[in-house]
Amino acid sequence: MRRSGESEQAYLEFAGARSRQLYRSACLLTGGDTHLAEDLVQETLGRMYLVWGRVARIGNPAGYAQTVLVRSYLAHARRRSSGEQPAAVLPDGPGRPEADAVLRLTLLDALQRLSAKDRAVVVLRYWEDRSIEETADVMHVSSAAVRTRSTRALARLRELLGGGIGEYAGR
Repeated sequence: MRRSGESEQAYLEFAGARSRQLYRSACLLTGGDTHLAEDLVQETLGRMYLVWGRVARIGNPAGYAQTVLVRSYLAHARRRSSGEQPAAVLPDGPGRPEADAVLRLTLLDALQRLSAKDRAVVVLRYWEDRSIEETADVMHVSSAAVRTRSTRALARLRELLGGGIGEYAGR
């Protein structure tokens, strides 16, 4: 597909500006699997490149990219082999020391224990700050299903994190 230099430059600027946010969302969706998160971002940006010529019809390319990311993640979660299990300990540490590293690891561990769809609802609703209707649209489910999953996922997170999460948040 032949692109004009201006269109190519616009895509490169978009990809550069959005890739960090996409990566953060992907890390949350994957429960901290940074390698899978990188793959999902790459797949998302590749798909965005294919439709970039029609970007004027998209209206909100950043929102569309988030939708592509979540749908890519859910497709990956569906086709994942049953024998594959995520590692209990993350092999890669953070690039720089963080004051809230313990909190981040605790939250990532708790997110990892949610089902793929519950995790997607939590990330879309509470990390991406999307409405119930937007989340339902991205996930191809009803608004009632999003509300049910949100309630169930938050209850499960509270159960996993227990009352001790406040000790991490106060730091």
